[in-house]
Amino acid sequence: MLKIGLTGGIGSGKTTVARIFETLDIPVYNSDLRARSLQQSDRQVIEGIRRIFGPQAYMIDGKLNTSFISSIVFTESEKLRELNAVVHPAVKRDFETWIERWQKDETVPPYVIQEAAILIESGFYKNLDKLIVVTAPERMRIERVARRDGLPRENIRKRIEAQLSDAERIALADYTIVADESRLVVPQVLGLHEKLLALAENGFGIYRSGAPGILV
Repeated sequence: MLKIGLTGGIGSGKTTVARIFETLDIPVYNSDLRARSLQQSDRQVIEGIRRIFGPQAYMIDGKLNTSFISSIVFTESEKLRELNAVVHPAVKRDFETWIERWQKDETVPPYVIQEAAILIESGFYKNLDKLIVVTAPERMRIERVARRDGLPRENIRKRIEAQLSDAERIALADYTIVADESRLVVPQVLGLHEKLLALAENGFGIYRSGAPGILV
């Protein structure tokens, strides 16, 4: 069973691409959603977040105080690093458990997808067989997020600047999907799906080394 990574910057169309794969009966592990869930259900994660940000990290009802934490991590890189050091190992464990469940399923899928906004930054991509990067022009990404989340455009631009550039992601990608509305996304996904099915059928598996762009 191949493990495929799917990533892209904020507003790139990554989530839309993931949903198309799901309609093709390909299991998708949404790392970002699972991370949010673990921050409110995993005791080790909760204790770690409280240790970093104090009691204000969680509201009275036990929900994560996302606005409070976001206001800190977007201005203090060290706090973001500490948060990632708590959350990333928990997501890694959770993903491995998820993989094990699919491997024991009666109908093992030909491949599964791990979707994450920071799949490269976290280093998770090194443990996957192939990496898909979704790209779109910055102007379009800003407009999408502004419509979706109602955030000021300057705030969105700062978030984009804090992430890897598309060029940096593409340098590590095995496949690229362009979601710029001038090219239909569905045919791109369908074509890629056929390629991945062929790889899985041929029993093709690789190990991605730590060196960028090198597959052995």
